Amino acid sequence: METESVEFSAKYKTWVVIRKTSIYPDTTPEEVVFAIAGIRQSIDKKTFELLGIDTISLDSYATSLANGAKKTYLGLSEILTKLGNSDSKKAIETAVSGKPEHEGIAKTYLFRKIVQLLNLEFDVSQEALSKIYPNLKIPKQRGRKPKE
Repeated sequence: METESVEFSAKYKTWVVIRKTSIYPDTTPEEVVFAIAGIRQSIDKKTFELLGIDTISLDSYATSLANGAKKTYLGLSEILTKLGNSDSKKAIETAVSGKPEHEGIAKTYLFRKIVQLLNLEFDVSQEALSKIYPNLKIPKQRGRKPKE
Protein backbone atom coordinates (compact mmCIF):
# COMPACT_ATOMS: atom_id res chain seq x y z
CA MET A 1 0.00 0.00 0.00
CA GLU A 2 1.48 3.33 -1.09
CA THR A 3 1.36 6.07 1.51
CA GLU A 4 1.41 9.80 0.86
CA SER A 5 2.14 12.42 3.46
CA VAL A 6 2.03 16.06 4.42
CA GLU A 7 5.33 17.06 5.97
CA PHE A 8 6.77 20.30 7.28
CA SER A 9 9.88 20.96 9.31
CA ALA A 10 11.71 24.14 10.20
CA LYS A 11 14.66 25.00 12.39
CA TYR A 12 15.80 28.54 13.00
CA LYS A 13 18.07 29.23 15.96
CA THR A 14 16.21 27.77 18.96
CA TRP A 15 12.84 27.43 17.18
CA VAL A 16 12.07 23.98 15.84
CA VAL A 17 8.79 22.71 14.41
CA ILE A 18 8.15 19.31 12.84
CA ARG A 19 4.76 18.27 11.49
CA LYS A 20 4.08 15.07 9.64
CA THR A 21 0.82 13.42 8.70
CA SER A 22 0.60 10.16 6.81
CA ILE A 23 -2.14 9.92 4.22
CA TYR A 24 -3.72 6.53 3.56
CA PRO A 25 -6.38 5.56 1.01
CA ASP A 26 -9.09 6.00 3.66
CA THR A 27 -7.81 9.43 4.83
CA THR A 28 -10.46 12.08 4.19
CA PRO A 29 -9.75 15.45 2.56
CA GLU A 30 -10.86 17.07 5.82
CA GLU A 31 -8.08 15.27 7.69
CA VAL A 32 -5.51 16.52 5.16
CA VAL A 33 -6.80 20.10 5.43
CA PHE A 34 -6.73 19.77 9.24
CA ALA A 35 -3.04 18.84 9.08
CA ILE A 36 -2.26 21.72 6.72
CA ALA A 37 -4.14 24.16 8.97
CA GLY A 38 -2.02 22.95 11.91
CA ILE A 39 1.16 23.67 9.97
CA ARG A 40 -0.01 27.18 9.14
CA GLN A 41 -0.98 27.86 12.74
CA SER A 42 2.42 26.64 13.92
CA ILE A 43 4.22 29.23 11.87
CA ASP A 44 1.74 32.14 11.86
CA LYS A 45 2.62 33.74 15.18
CA LYS A 46 6.30 32.84 14.87
CA THR A 47 6.65 34.83 11.64
CA PHE A 48 5.73 38.01 13.49
CA GLU A 49 7.99 37.19 16.43
CA LEU A 50 10.96 36.52 14.14
CA LEU A 51 10.59 40.05 12.79
CA GLY A 52 10.94 41.35 16.34
CA ILE A 53 7.30 42.37 16.73
CA ASP A 54 6.16 42.30 20.35
CA THR A 55 3.13 40.05 19.91
CA ILE A 56 2.52 39.91 23.68
CA SER A 57 1.90 43.66 23.90
CA LEU A 58 -0.29 43.55 20.78
CA ASP A 59 -2.24 40.61 22.24
CA SER A 60 -2.89 42.67 25.36
CA TYR A 61 -3.95 45.72 23.36
CA ALA A 62 -6.22 43.63 21.12
CA THR A 63 -7.85 42.11 24.22
CA SER A 64 -8.52 45.57 25.61
CA LEU A 65 -10.16 46.59 22.33
CA ALA A 66 -12.25 43.42 22.08
CA ASN A 67 -13.45 43.41 25.71
CA GLY A 68 -17.17 44.05 25.74
CA ALA A 69 -17.43 44.12 21.96
CA LYS A 70 -20.15 42.12 20.24
CA LYS A 71 -18.76 38.98 18.65
CA THR A 72 -20.21 39.93 15.29
CA TYR A 73 -19.07 41.70 12.16
CA LEU A 74 -20.76 44.82 13.50
CA GLY A 75 -18.59 44.53 16.63
CA LEU A 76 -15.54 44.13 14.39
CA SER A 77 -16.42 47.27 12.44
CA GLU A 78 -16.76 49.23 15.69
CA ILE A 79 -13.30 48.11 16.80
CA LEU A 80 -11.79 48.87 13.39
CA THR A 81 -12.80 52.51 13.73
CA LYS A 82 -10.55 52.66 16.81
CA LEU A 83 -7.49 51.29 15.00
CA GLY A 84 -6.62 54.69 13.55
CA ASN A 85 -6.55 56.51 16.88
CA SER A 86 -3.44 57.65 18.73
CA ASP A 87 -3.60 54.77 21.26
CA SER A 88 -3.46 52.22 18.44
CA LYS A 89 -0.62 54.02 16.72
CA LYS A 90 1.33 54.10 19.98
CA ALA A 91 0.70 50.38 20.63
CA ILE A 92 1.97 49.54 17.14
CA GLU A 93 5.01 51.82 17.41
CA THR A 94 5.89 50.22 20.75
CA ALA A 95 5.46 46.70 19.33
CA VAL A 96 7.89 47.28 16.45
CA SER A 97 10.72 48.50 18.72
CA GLY A 98 11.95 51.36 16.56
CA LYS A 99 11.52 49.59 13.20
CA PRO A 100 8.88 51.70 11.44
CA GLU A 101 9.14 49.50 8.35
CA HIS A 102 7.41 46.76 10.39
CA GLU A 103 4.39 48.85 11.37
CA GLY A 104 2.26 47.51 8.51
CA ILE A 105 3.08 43.95 9.53
CA ALA A 106 2.27 44.73 13.17
CA LYS A 107 -1.10 46.14 12.06
CA THR A 108 -1.76 42.87 10.25
CA TYR A 109 -1.01 40.92 13.43
CA LEU A 110 -3.25 43.22 15.51
CA PHE A 111 -6.12 42.87 13.04
CA ARG A 112 -5.79 39.07 12.95
CA LYS A 113 -5.75 38.93 16.76
CA ILE A 114 -8.89 41.07 17.04
CA VAL A 115 -10.73 38.87 14.54
CA GLN A 116 -9.71 35.77 16.54
CA LEU A 117 -10.83 37.32 19.83
CA LEU A 118 -14.26 37.98 18.32
CA ASN A 119 -14.48 34.32 17.28
CA LEU A 120 -14.72 35.27 13.63
CA GLU A 121 -12.90 33.21 11.01
CA PHE A 122 -11.11 34.43 7.92
CA ASP A 123 -9.03 31.38 7.23
CA VAL A 124 -9.32 27.67 7.83
CA SER A 125 -8.21 26.80 11.35
CA GLN A 126 -8.06 23.57 13.26
CA GLU A 127 -10.56 25.02 15.75
CA ALA A 128 -13.10 25.74 13.00
CA LEU A 129 -12.60 22.32 11.45
CA SER A 130 -12.99 20.52 14.79
CA LYS A 131 -16.35 22.29 15.30
CA ILE A 132 -17.57 21.05 11.92
CA TYR A 133 -15.95 17.61 12.18
CA PRO A 134 -15.96 16.48 15.85
CA ASN A 135 -13.78 13.48 14.99
CA LEU A 136 -10.89 15.86 14.22
CA LYS A 137 -9.21 16.61 17.55
CA ILE A 138 -6.65 19.33 18.14
CA PRO A 139 -3.50 17.66 19.48
CA LYS A 140 -2.50 18.64 22.99
CA GLN A 141 0.93 20.08 23.56
CA ARG A 142 3.56 17.57 24.47
CA GLY A 143 5.41 17.68 27.70
CA ARG A 144 4.61 18.63 31.22
CA LYS A 145 2.46 21.67 31.80
CA PRO A 146 3.83 24.15 34.33
CA LYS A 147 1.93 24.62 37.57
CA GLU A 148 -0.14 27.76 37.74
